[in-house]
Parts: sequence; C-alpha cells; structure tokens
Amino acid sequence: MKIYAIIPSAGSGSRMGASSSKALIDINGKTAIRIIAEKFKPKVDKIIVVIREEELNEFKSVLHGIDVEFVIGGDTRRQSVHNALNLLKEDDAIVLVHDGARPLLSTTLIDRVIKYTIDFGAVVPVLPVSDTLKYSEDGEYIDHTKDRANLYTVQTPQGFNAAWLKEAYNKFPDDATDDAALIEKLGHRVKMIKGEMENIKLTYPKDVSFARKLSGFNAARTGFGFDVHALVENRKLILCGVNIPHTKGLLGHSDADVALHALMDALLGAAALGDIGKHFPDSDKSYKDISSITLLKEVKKILAEASYMPYNVDICIAAQEPRLSPYIEAMRKNISEALEICIDMISVKATTTERLGFVGRLKGICAYASVSVIRC
Repeated sequence: MKIYAIIPSAGSGSRMGASSSKALIDINGKTAIRIIAEKFKPKVDKIIVVIREEELNEFKSVLHGIDVEFVIGGDTRRQSVHNALNLLKEDDAIVLVHDGARPLLSTTLIDRVIKYTIDFGAVVPVLPVSDTLKYSEDGEYIDHTKDRANLYTVQTPQGFNAAWLKEAYNKFPDDATDDAALIEKLGHRVKMIKGEMENIKLTYPKDVSFARKLSGFNAARTGFGFDVHALVENRKLILCGVNIPHTKGLLGHSDADVALHALMDALLGAAALGDIGKHFPDSDKSYKDISSITLLKEVKKILAEASYMPYNVDICIAAQEPRLSPYIEAMRKNISEALEICIDMISVKATTTERLGFVGRLKGICAYASVSVIRC
C-alpha cells in the first residue's frame, strides 16, 4: 500500500502579513516547507506540495535535493487538495494531508497517523479544548457559555484511505477547511488520536516567534572578526570609542578604531550579513573620519532588521604601546551603550606581542573579536 503526503502551501498568509506562502517562512535556518518535507521524506512514497504558480521557482530552490512533485493550487484550500488528489491513480493507498504552515510536527506523530489510518481508514490528531468557550451572535456581547467537555481542536497530518478521500472530494463540492469533515459527510467514522502541543500552525507573527523558540532558533550563533591598522603621526588613537593619549594614531578612512572594526565584522559574520567593507565602503566619502561608535550603532540596526541581537562580546587588542588597561572600563561602557546590552556581556582585553612582529615594532595595532548573537 503506497503512502502519499499532500502538503497544501498555496495560501497567501494574509493574517501573517506576509506577501508569500507561510510555508516559505524561515524557522531554524530552514523554511517551514523544508522542515516538513525532511520529516515526511523517509515515511512516504511521494510528497506532493501544492503551491501558487508564481512561487514555483522559490519552492524548487528551498526543496532542492528532496524528491517532491509540485501542483498548482486553487482559490481555496479544498481546491488545492483536490488538485493534488487528481494525481493519485491508486485507490488502495493512504493519503496524509498536512498544512504547510505546521513545521513542528514530530516524526513520531507521522508514524502514528500512518498506523491508525491503516487500521481505521481515517485519522485526525486532536487536543482537548482547555479554554472556556463563549458564543456571541453579534461579536460584541456574550450570548451564552458553551460546555467545552468533549470538544477538541484538530491538527494535521490527517490520514485517509485514498478511495474515501477521493470520493468525498468528488461528491461534496462545498469548501472545507478540514478534510475529515468531508469524510464524516460520507458516513465514515474518523478515529481521533492524541495530537502534540508543539504542532502549532503559523497563523500570526507571534506564532513564528513561538515556533522559533520551540525549535531552538534562539541558539547562539558565533562570529569572529580581525582588523589591523598602521600607526602614523598626526592621527588620534581611538580604541573602542575612547580617545587615548599617544604620540601616534591609527591610519584609516574612518577614525580607524581597529577594535570596533573587528567587533563589527564579528557581529555581521555571526549573522552571515557580510562585513563592514560591504556596508560602509571606504570609497564612500560620507564615511570619511566617521566615528566607529556611530558605525557600530548602525551594525546593531542591521542585525535587528535581520532579527538578531548581540549576546556576548569578547575583544582582544594587540598593542605594544601605549598601556591600555586604564581605559578598558571606558571601552566596555561605550560598547555596552552602543549595542544596548549589559556591560557584563562585554569583555575587552589588551596584550602585547613581546616586541615581535609589526605590533612589537610599533608599526601598527591589531584586534580580534569573538561574539555571539541570538535570534530575537
């Protein structure tokens, strides 16, 4: 008996405020549809993904390497599933229908749905209703309270005998957001099994944030940065935004704050957002002599736009001269204020090179930075 998985993903995501399918939302460095397809792949004979025609290339890209068949959806979910059912030639088969906006299902749930579909012909995972239910005719005032006993919320994947589901779709042309409802209209009983609390549907923006937390999306990402600048006369020596008295300063297009340049590269690298040369090129005159503290604040905004925030900073400055320890706390304070994170998340260290190399010969200063960022 063959097993098919139909994944409707042709919705517009209007309640999400998204311009594309919710199945294309990034959850854990992967799109929702990729996560779903990877879970179904070892369990079924074929995966059928129902999409909007204009998103075909994007779906092909994110599902690269996974054998799926694409079907163009209709105006409603029912029409989309029906289009996919038309591909199935066998009646002696099992069909699993799963929302493309439910990426957090477990493979254990898939196994259980398959088993009970073989035994009963129609299965849905459910959870008992835990909230009190109120009924309102006009949407403003409560008319009465409904008894929540014996009431359940329904999840996917839902499993069906293929012949039953085809007959239900052909016999009842009216729309249904739940495939089990059509099976019920045929007169078949639908077996309920226990669903999963984590198996949420991405409907509103808050659902995406919750899904990311459930899937460990807030796990820290790390980045590393390095920079070096030459020491020259007639330039200020600025490190981590602190103007340090010295006979020489660092040469550069901006204020040449080598420590903050390393830090910014580390932050951008942790989020895979390029480097400071990409965002603040030295060919741009507007960045001439600009404060690196100002640029660091811009990097924080760039991270925020990509939904990342700095979590930990560790900087090591290699300078033979001058002695930097008196300025360390001021450096930490500047970084704390620019990134808007606690000062105890920021470490700044200074070292010499024992007079070895260009640093030891007082030709320049270099800095290393290691950072962590988390998804916010």
